[in-house]
Amino acid sequence: MRLSSYFMPTLKENPSEAQITSHRLMLRAGLIRQTSAGIYIWLPLGLRVMRKIEQIVREEQDRAGAQEILMPTIQPAELWQESGRYDAYGKEMLRITDRHDREMLYGPTNEEMVTDLFRNNVKSYKDLPKMLYHIQWKFRDEIRPRFGIMRGREFLMKDNYSFDIDADAGRISYNKMYVAYLRTFARLGLVAIPVRADTGAIGGDLSHEFQILAETGESTLYYDKEIENFDLASLTGEIDMQTIEKLQSLYAMEEEKHDPETCPVASGDLRTAKGIEVGHIFFFGTKYSDSMNAKVTGADGNLVPVEMGSYGVGVSRLVGALIEANHDDNGIIWPEVVAPYKVGLINLRTKDDHCTKACDDIYQKLSALGIEVLYDDRDIGAGGKFADMDLVGLPWQLIVGPRGLEKNLVELKNRATGDREELSLEDAISRLS
Repeated sequence: MRLSSYFMPTLKENPSEAQITSHRLMLRAGLIRQTSAGIYIWLPLGLRVMRKIEQIVREEQDRAGAQEILMPTIQPAELWQESGRYDAYGKEMLRITDRHDREMLYGPTNEEMVTDLFRNNVKSYKDLPKMLYHIQWKFRDEIRPRFGIMRGREFLMKDNYSFDIDADAGRISYNKMYVAYLRTFARLGLVAIPVRADTGAIGGDLSHEFQILAETGESTLYYDKEIENFDLASLTGEIDMQTIEKLQSLYAMEEEKHDPETCPVASGDLRTAKGIEVGHIFFFGTKYSDSMNAKVTGADGNLVPVEMGSYGVGVSRLVGALIEANHDDNGIIWPEVVAPYKVGLINLRTKDDHCTKACDDIYQKLSALGIEVLYDDRDIGAGGKFADMDLVGLPWQLIVGPRGLEKNLVELKNRATGDREELSLEDAISRLS
């Protein structure tokens, strides 16, 4: 993509309304623009990042045996009235009345809708287990939306729902998602700490939050250092219940629940860090299947309510969380796996025909190799080009100028380390590919 025709409205100054790093950098780098409190337009650069995160989330859900569906954003109120949550949920739920005076709502989550789908289509224990997920927009009318997309009102979420014949089978499904979450965050280059959590409005008695470590995190965590050293490779293949339960037994608490007097971890093994919640999983048994009569015929011929769990990941929130964990004074530093483009190609002298032709050739060669390139062909000063490339945080910068070309050399910069290296054009292309 040529930057001269790309829609990337960057800002030189920090917006006054942005209180945290990710919000400031997402506005400055042209990833988002606000339309109203807590609601944003995703611009081309931000959308590319979010779609890459979404795909990694999807691949790990599929790998765990979940099946993707797509449920609507607008739900009938009677489903929530049936479960008993319609009045209990509070003002965060956006309630709507359609032209026929039917009560509707913009879904903050989908337990009721997916339970209704299940009970109308699955009748026998032979059809279990089932895990159904979708990646869909949600709306929660936060009383005080803040921190940009980190605590907005509209957000993209992956929510998955498991259905099992009994509690033991339900715990296996829960652990599959527990593993899928650890693998997802590891692929994103994040250290995720699973913290035992309250179940809140979702219900049930088993729940974990996944907090990723970032210096600017909103929560203070205390946890056993062994969690950081856990070998994800041991979580491949069949689920080893003992391994998972060992990991789940390791100490991890948010500050308000941490008691130094009763903490079971020796001081030398106890870590403290800032964290950002990016995922939450629940096993709530028959809470919804009882109230909504979601039953199947068991092996003995009797009807039994299914055991259920739900599992959420904030896909859009992860964009902000990744920035909080990966930035410096100059801007964002994207991990290569989610970067909107792998390399920024910088033409230092657009009015020099030889330099422009060389850049055009490099752009074509890299594109032909399947390498995603953002080509800065704008007629502006080099300082502005360097500042913008550092701000948007692409993993590599390929810098081409007339002096270097005289010696058949270009400069390759690693955004994360700041290291620069002069290479031949052929070597630079080989390195990037």
